[in-house]
Amino acid sequence: MSTSSRAVRIHANGGPDQLVIDTVEVGEPGPGQVRIRHHAIGLNFIDVYQRTGLYPFPMPLSLGMEGAGVIEAVGEGVTHLKAGDRAAYASNPPGSYSDARVMPAMNVCKLPDAIDFETGAAMMLKGLTAQYLLKRCKPVEGLEAGDFVLFHAAAGGVGLIACQWAKALGLRLIATAGSADKCQLALDHGAEHAINYRTEDFAVRVKEITGGQGVKVVYDSVGKDTWDKSLDCLRPFGLMVSFGNASGPVAPFAPGILAGKGSIYVTRQTLFTHINNRERTQQMADDLFDVVVSGKVKIRIDQRFPLTEVKKAHESLEARATTGCTVLLP
Repeated sequence: MSTSSRAVRIHANGGPDQLVIDTVEVGEPGPGQVRIRHHAIGLNFIDVYQRTGLYPFPMPLSLGMEGAGVIEAVGEGVTHLKAGDRAAYASNPPGSYSDARVMPAMNVCKLPDAIDFETGAAMMLKGLTAQYLLKRCKPVEGLEAGDFVLFHAAAGGVGLIACQWAKALGLRLIATAGSADKCQLALDHGAEHAINYRTEDFAVRVKEITGGQGVKVVYDSVGKDTWDKSLDCLRPFGLMVSFGNASGPVAPFAPGILAGKGSIYVTRQTLFTHINNRERTQQMADDLFDVVVSGKVKIRIDQRFPLTEVKKAHESLEARATTGCTVLLP
């Protein structure tokens, strides 16, 4: 049985104007696959990277890495889901910008009844990212309650989740953002300090806040614009965690500079290494579901766009005009 679906695709890399809505055929799921009908779709910066070609894919490319909806059918070998289940995911390959799709079941998780579809779609990629950053990206000396960490772009979707989760773990999170309003948003969500990097030198402020010691970890999704000063924020043996390139990719650098800055460590992370098997995906998702259902982390959705306005959604995201999470509605 085959059914038609709208799908947002690109046929060449470029700006938001490359986004078009095509009609595609969606068939039955094969072994290890499910067919899901979306009720809400998450918007993420990785979608921009794929659209521009920073992360290259063959064309045409269906975009979107995150969604929530109802399972319509399951393929052979899928035992953790059944038709009628509410489900959410962050997953390769792209394709969530659609009414329905067939996809691998490995990263699709049953959505608790206490979490609505919009929240599920908004939180999976960003929440699982916050989970691995705070729980799995540890400095060599460990990370304990009372330790200072620096989180860039803290008023975004990942950032606001991380602010709340860090506070729940007892970490002293220093946030950066690009406006006074965004700094206040980070403070309202659990950051202990907030720095407007457009009006203040964040490296100087971090040293002031930490009494000259620096932070144990920097979490950086901005990339080129924050890289050099971020290294200066670390205490000896600290860890620089790069997980995005919102301002562009980091330029090549000589490893020797890490010695002069305190024998510091650098890592480039991606969520999809962490969720490369069914067991770890479910473990991380259960941790995320628990912290959201408990109320310790609230998923803030500040922008909603119809799927037909996907170009406008991308323009807003790239202009850094968004806060919290953004969802597309089929």
